Amino acid sequence: MFDIPINLVLGQAVLGLVNGVFYALLSLGLSVIFGLLGVINFAHGAFYMLGAFVAWILLNYLGIGYWPALVIAPLIVGALGLVIEVVFIRFLYKLDHLFGLLLTLGLALIAEGTMRAIFGPQGLPYNIPDVLKGAINLGFMYLPIYRAWVVVFGLVVCLLTWAVIELTPLGAKLRAATENAPMVQSFGINVPVMLTLTYGAGVALAALGGVLAAPIYSVDPFMGTNIVIVVFAVVVIGGMGSLLGSIVTGIGLGVIEGFTKAVFPEASSTVIFLVMVIVLLTRPAGLFGKSA
Repeated sequence: MFDIPINLVLGQAVLGLVNGVFYALLSLGLSVIFGLLGVINFAHGAFYMLGAFVAWILLNYLGIGYWPALVIAPLIVGALGLVIEVVFIRFLYKLDHLFGLLLTLGLALIAEGTMRAIFGPQGLPYNIPDVLKGAINLGFMYLPIYRAWVVVFGLVVCLLTWAVIELTPLGAKLRAATENAPMVQSFGINVPVMLTLTYGAGVALAALGGVLAAPIYSVDPFMGTNIVIVVFAVVVIGGMGSLLGSIVTGIGLGVIEGFTKAVFPEASSTVIFLVMVIVLLTRPAGLFGKSA
């Protein structure tokens, strides 16, 4: 019934792995913000989009190429996140999650509309760095070197972020601050500043994903909207606030999505949401989440 070349299946699975790294990177930032701050950051896709636009602006207006942009763009967008946290987000910590979702949705729409008004709705190209051009022969497909770089670098960033939060004294302080802020404050730690920096770090992760995506996808105002719904599904499946769940689930679902494109293309755009429904029915807290 399914007379599908194995090379096609393997090739789509590998390409799905690339998408999975983007899902993992963005859902990790979402999980950092929700897990440590309790805010459902619907503007996460907008920060991803802004990261790509900042990289494009740096290249086309200032002549600053891809490699510096990997650092500069996340820092710029992360700094914007710091301002947003101080002006808006910090007043939501004791309110229902719905208020945070609605506020950040509004911020996302403002960012998208602003970029569309300035640059137009069309996609803008961003060239792959010369050193990452070409392809690797995997036997069953030629994998672009740039996409291989995205997989390796994205995984390293994800694992380092997880290690910092879960295995270091700084991460322990962050987790303690979210559980009992007055106690942590009594040790001389400035909890509000720590939470502000945490939000900025989560936003910077999204912006980094945008820089990585710029040479693969066109840089356009809608790129964040196109991915954020899928990323939210990844976070729900992995478990809200679970960093490890975000990484494993993001990569796994990317591969499943790629495999589905080869076997049953009509279902590739919905398979992640089908998995989400099944997980919510069988394990409402998510695969890696803690049951109440």
